[in-house]
Amino acid sequence: MFAESLSASTTHKKDKDMDDILAGFNRVHLCHQPTALEEMPRLTKALNGPRLWIKRDDCTGLATGGNKTRKLEFLMADVLDKGADIVVTQGAVQSNHVRQTAAAACKLGLDCYALLERRVPDKGANYEQTGNILFDHMFNTQIEFRPAGLDMNAEARAVTQRLTAEGRKAYFIPGGGSNEIGALGYVSTAQELLKQCTAMQLDTKLVVLSTGSAGTHAGMVAGFHALGCEIPILGISVRQPEQTQIENVYNLAVKTAAQLTDKPLPRTKVIVDDSYVGKGYGIPTESMVRATNMLARNEGILLDPVYSGKGMAGLIGQIKSGKIKNDGDVIFLHTGGAVSLFAYEEQFLA
Repeated sequence: MFAESLSASTTHKKDKDMDDILAGFNRVHLCHQPTALEEMPRLTKALNGPRLWIKRDDCTGLATGGNKTRKLEFLMADVLDKGADIVVTQGAVQSNHVRQTAAAACKLGLDCYALLERRVPDKGANYEQTGNILFDHMFNTQIEFRPAGLDMNAEARAVTQRLTAEGRKAYFIPGGGSNEIGALGYVSTAQELLKQCTAMQLDTKLVVLSTGSAGTHAGMVAGFHALGCEIPILGISVRQPEQTQIENVYNLAVKTAAQLTDKPLPRTKVIVDDSYVGKGYGIPTESMVRATNMLARNEGILLDPVYSGKGMAGLIGQIKSGKIKNDGDVIFLHTGGAVSLFAYEEQFLA
């Protein structure tokens, strides 16, 4: 699958200084950065594969960390610029995005209103009381639940309009913080990662990440494209079928890249594997449980059962199948969320 792509050079050309480009956007400091790029020698040995590395975006600092903090640096700057006093967003019950948005709101003196979709069936009462949702309550988030299957962004926009009509200065943030503003957080990460690869003299053949609401994936694709980097990025889907997710990521990547460069973005830059979704978003799979336990027991690193666990299952599966060759360095982007493990304890204590 990656035979041609994996021969891509790690020599990166820059059309412009990305620092100067990103300096043109409003930004608030929320994130511990740069996050570490760590080798995983025991996992590499266990899989007899390429040299594996992990980009520790689970350690971004805000409310146990995670990838959403990167996006929120740009989104919350726009919130403040617009003079808002309350942010409205949405996600699943165990949403990492809602947890980090609520924490950012507290840090900046704002209120947070969240709609939580009961997206995962057949979960007990504990699922709505522990993990991320416990932190949501600690951050004084106003919460409303919604049944599965609704257009949750539309629902959140309606709440934003209602609050505005009531006199609040409300600002809508889409699920996952995934728009062309939030995706700038992962343009910045793309640059940060490439600097680390260069400094550490890595022969980087592939970056692997979990892809859901599309913002992280799109930002990385747009960032690599603007920086002239040809390293492929493989997204392991956690929700959508392959072609749907490719379309979602590509459309957002194009909007994001347009803020950075005039170069057209080829659709071939977006690579997605949907083989590890299982029965649906947030529904555990055997491969996710095995992958999460394997990383914990080999490297002492905790993944989450919704995103990074399925992403790691994809990385492991593709190494075992030979789709990812035993050559050079492969980087896994850890997007955080281990706090949600407490909502899935029955899968890990079985």
